[in-house]
Amino acid sequence: MKVLLLKDAKEDDGGQDPYIRELGSYGLEATLIPVLSFEFLSLPSFSEKLSHPEDYGGLIFTSPRAVEAAELCLEKDNKTEVWERSLKEKWNAKSVYVVGNATASLVSKIGLDTEGETCGNAEKLAEYICSRESSALPLLFPCGNLKREILPKTLKDKGIAMESITVYQTIPHPGIQGNLNSYYSQQGVPASITFFSPSGLTHSLKHIQELSGDSIDQIKFAAIGPTTARALAAQGLPVSCTAESPTPQALATGIRKALQPHGCC
Repeated sequence: MKVLLLKDAKEDDGGQDPYIRELGSYGLEATLIPVLSFEFLSLPSFSEKLSHPEDYGGLIFTSPRAVEAAELCLEKDNKTEVWERSLKEKWNAKSVYVVGNATASLVSKIGLDTEGETCGNAEKLAEYICSRESSALPLLFPCGNLKREILPKTLKDKGIAMESITVYQTIPHPGIQGNLNSYYSQQGVPASITFFSPSGLTHSLKHIQELSGDSIDQIKFAAIGPTTARALAAQGLPVSCTAESPTPQALATGIRKALQPHGCC
């Protein structure tokens, strides 16, 4: 059974995207099509802030792109040596909060110790930070231009200082239409389509509706989390599956249930 995932491929240590492997273990043939691209912004300003951990109570990373922005800062400004020598240790003396295992893994690679990764989404991370944070210094929050306001608002309501800086912006992937056309012409209408973000839905839905035609009613739509599920519902699409956590295992389990006769998750 063929399933379509609207995300870019990320190889793990085994040289394969973990979503493809996990879905494959259930006999599902997954294809990945990227629908979003990213442009980095304000890196000199972010780099300067990373150089002054003494000004902050800690860091918040809610996306892999924000961690990539930090990596770029270290590479571009030849900060790798000073990072290893002193900055990393100073940041590790503070809290480094993250959402999700994928983000946590990238943060670990730059040598920082993480907490909060099991929270799974920004709402739960905000609650976790509020239960833990006591520093008078602001938390540094590198984020994208489409960040939701739930985390900043929750922290503000609890009197926790935070300084956000937009370090990347989300744009449509230039190959969306061509890649979807190619997929449908070669593979036909998939049994399931998974969306990984509201913006990914926005940039791909029209093409999917046109290509699927009347067969769209047969597709089981899945969401990686509750925010994306709400965006699907707002477009009038039935949500057959919302992953219990943003992981390959949870998504594969959910899709398998949804594709069983009379199944739902």
